Amino acid sequence: MLTVVIGGGAAGMTAAAAAARAGSQVTLLEKNEKLGKKIYITGKGRCNVTNSCDFDTFIANIVRNPRFMYSSLHSFGPEDTMHMIEENGVKLKVERGNRVFPVSDHASDITKALCRALEKAGVRIRLHAEVNSIEKKGERFLLKVSGSGKKEELLCDRVIVCTGGRSYPTTGSTGDGYRFAEELGLAVRPQSPSLVSIVASDGLCADLAGVSLVNTGLSVFRMTDGRPAGKALYTGVGELLFTHKGISGPLVLTASAILSGMISPETPYLFSVDLKPGLTDEMLDKRILRDLSERANMDMGNALAGLLIGGIREAVLKKAGIDPAEKARSVTRPERQELIRVIKHFDLTAVSAGGFEEAVVTKGGVDVKELDPRTMEVKKIRGLYFAGEVVDVDAFTGGFNLQCAFSMGHAAGKSVWEEEDQ
Repeated sequence: MLTVVIGGGAAGMTAAAAAARAGSQVTLLEKNEKLGKKIYITGKGRCNVTNSCDFDTFIANIVRNPRFMYSSLHSFGPEDTMHMIEENGVKLKVERGNRVFPVSDHASDITKALCRALEKAGVRIRLHAEVNSIEKKGERFLLKVSGSGKKEELLCDRVIVCTGGRSYPTTGSTGDGYRFAEELGLAVRPQSPSLVSIVASDGLCADLAGVSLVNTGLSVFRMTDGRPAGKALYTGVGELLFTHKGISGPLVLTASAILSGMISPETPYLFSVDLKPGLTDEMLDKRILRDLSERANMDMGNALAGLLIGGIREAVLKKAGIDPAEKARSVTRPERQELIRVIKHFDLTAVSAGGFEEAVVTKGGVDVKELDPRTMEVKKIRGLYFAGEVVDVDAFTGGFNLQCAFSMGHAAGKSVWEEEDQ
């Protein structure tokens, strides 16, 4: 029995190795010049392989369709991924937030480990092989493949589609899998970029570009008539980075996963940044009074040096309407109250989000209702499977998305032979 896996990313390599170990003859088709092209750039080149948290915590970090992942995660979870990588020669380490990285901090080592797994399993790898279409021919599949200046047709018994989403299209993720699914009559959910930076209309962001904040609070609200409406859609504490156009960093990426496809100039959102989430208004007032008393003869640009870092300090004073040259002893109570308000509510208006060219992952994809969650097989087309980012499952940053790809890929790969025996 010949199984063809389309796509040599995390899901595809895992699926191919699992299918081969299960007893199938496997060919892996990758349209790029090498396998794992997207893996090379994950985790800023370090590759956050997975997250070693417990099952319930992992599920809580899946944004869309977490229940769909129950079976595949139970079958092949973070510990299994770590074992797979380490048994293929790459040592791993666990960092803050249970994030797992290679000890070497080189993402390329993860790809090398997966390639070793493919070699051990006897998978045939074909690079520069782009699949243009998939057709069902009786009990088999006909793939039309192009590459290296030629076109060919390939017949196979099973097909596992692991083509990725639309994020980072320069790595080859151009939405091929969605087209295959639609051409075969499957429902595909609309796609939008997820885990992206936010573009804000506030001019202060450009002045703050490069300023990085830790232990910062963030609350996101829908806006109506220029004012926040309803309860917070997201609240969290973490790292935030200012960019020339707005804000980024882990905290913002997490919020963007919830709001993916929702932010626009017509539907703006309020991103309220709490610069001192560990202090209540009363505690902050006492701290400011103490600083101003101890530095009474300093100008405000320097008097708050112990409370706020340089770049953000100037922006806070500007938002609060306080002249940085004003002496600390001259600050009035109303000015101090406004200063507290700005520090606790450094509000920014989000008018758009980053595109697919920077998205860590894609929201949307093949509707999970089309697939058996235990095997990733299409319910109405025997022998056809979809796994990885091409499926409508996405999660927060921290190794969760890659693990979902590994889990789905393994479920699909090991199922091709099991399904044959039924």
